[in-house]
Formats: sequence, structure tokens, C-alpha cells
Amino acid sequence: MAINLVTKFLPHVDEIFATESKIGLLTNQEFDWTGAHSVKIYKVTTSPMNDYDRAGTGLTASRYGDVASLGATTEEFILAKDRSFTFAIDKLDQDETAQTLQAATALARQTKTVIIPEVDAHVYGKMCTGAGTKPAALALTAANIYDQIIAAGKELDNAEVPETGRYLIFNPDTYVLMKKSTDIIMDTEISNEERIKGVIGMIDGAKVFKVPAGRLPAKFGFLMGHPIATVAPTKLEEMKIHPDPPGISGSLVEGRVVYDAFVLENKAKALYYQAIV
Repeated sequence: MAINLVTKFLPHVDEIFATESKIGLLTNQEFDWTGAHSVKIYKVTTSPMNDYDRAGTGLTASRYGDVASLGATTEEFILAKDRSFTFAIDKLDQDETAQTLQAATALARQTKTVIIPEVDAHVYGKMCTGAGTKPAALALTAANIYDQIIAAGKELDNAEVPETGRYLIFNPDTYVLMKKSTDIIMDTEISNEERIKGVIGMIDGAKVFKVPAGRLPAKFGFLMGHPIATVAPTKLEEMKIHPDPPGISGSLVEGRVVYDAFVLENKAKALYYQAIV
């Protein structure tokens, strides 16, 4: 005699792993896009130093040298990413999945596993493309990775990039190389607050972050930089849940995100991108 065994479905969801975004720690948050779709930033030139003409023997009336005019040009940033999504959850589907299929939890899942990775990938791509220093691609190994990190730090030093606040970004593969290097001694004595935000240590004064490879450009080696170089505004982030809208028995979820990323021209040297072959 055939026996039909009981199948029990538990009210749990096999969630997708997702890493929190670190973009807020790596970019410049000082610009305000409120009430505007674009922002213009002035770039003002400087005046050269002269030898003071104490005796007044120069050709001009000024003993300070020729009076120079300062230039003031602008660079304009226009947000190009206007993205959206929508999905519906039928009321009966919600009831018959032990309430696991709910609008609020689905929206949180959409944000964590779809929106954040997309925004991150766009921002990291802009940072790598706009980096002021991009040496030739090479094969990184445990034997040479520390030398390349030192070279990156030297470039930032020569460009007079602030030493406080620098960061180093690795993907899991290059992070393994770094861990295998006998030359690297990573300072792991960091605060619990920084650890929660994603900092895993310090190398030569730079905070170390590990970012999933899927959010970084292909052939990514590492990126050393400073937050002053990149502006990553989110102009609009709107999420809505409509219960029982016309035409749907259930919930309609809609979302819109307007964002972009820009590397400031005068700050591009604060980014050093090393690609791999």
C-alpha cells in the first residue's frame, strides 16, 4: 500500500548573501544636489611666486612683480543614472507562502541584493576610470604586491594628497596575495566602529577594505585613494508600497534611484588604480 508522507514547509527564506556598501566611506559627501540635477564647481588658478623688487627697478609700478589675473573655469556634473523597478505580490501568494512573501521584506531584499550592488559597481568603475594615476597592467603576486602598494603611496605623497583618510581597496583574490606577502604587516588594531563599517586593517596609514569582485571592474588589482577625489551623490531614493492598488489584489512595490559618480579633475591624482593582466 502506498503511503504519502507529510511534507512540511518552514516559514524561512533561503536569502541571498549581500555585502553592505562602503561607498559612503570612500567618497566626498560635501556637495549638495538638493533642488538641482547638475552642479557646477569652480576651478580657480593661482599666481606664481616672484622675487620682490625692493629697489623698485622693475618695468612695472609693482615691486611685487607683474600683476597676474586668476582664471576661474567650471566643471559641470550632471546625474546620468535614473533607475527604477517594480513588482507585485499577490495577496493569495503571500498567504500561501506562510507570510514569507511580503512587500516590506521583498523591498529590503531588493535594496540589499540589487540596488546597492548596482550603485557600487557604477561608482567603483568611475573611480578606476577617472584615477589620475594608472600604471601599466601587471601580474600581481605575493612577492611584488607590497612594492606596488608602496609605489601607489609614493605617487599620492608626491601629489600632496592628505595622508589622513587614505584607503586601499582589494578584491578577494588580491587580498589573498596581500595576506601571503611576507613583507606586509597589516595593523589590525582598529576600533570596533571601523570594523563594523568594513575596515579590516591598516597598511602604511591607509584603511584596508575588501570588496566583492562582482562590484569591481574586470582585471582589478587594487585601488589606493582618498575620499576627496570622488563625488557620489544619490539625488533621489524613493521606495513605495501600494496596498491593493487598482487592478491588483495584493501589494504593488515601486522604486526609483537617481545617482551617479564623478572624479574631480583637480583631485584625480588622489586615486591610484593598478590593473592586472
